[in-house]
Amino acid sequence: MLIADGLDAAIIGVGRRCAQPDIVAYDVKKVISILMSRDDMTEEEALEFYEFNIAGGWHGDQTPVWILVGE
Repeated sequence: MLIADGLDAAIIGVGRRCAQPDIVAYDVKKVISILMSRDDMTEEEALEFYEFNIAGGWHGDQTPVWILVGE
């Protein structure tokens, strides 16, 4: 499984898919919070960074899943 550097506190579990490798599941709200506190970003900057650099990246079958918890 691929793990995103520095985002361990946002891990909420493991995703299972039929005939596919397990993938790490992250809480998007927690990711945004981590980016804001760790990298001193505004919420807007963190959202933009997340969308372009994190959620927008494909790393093959083990790419993590990004979940909007409670939405």
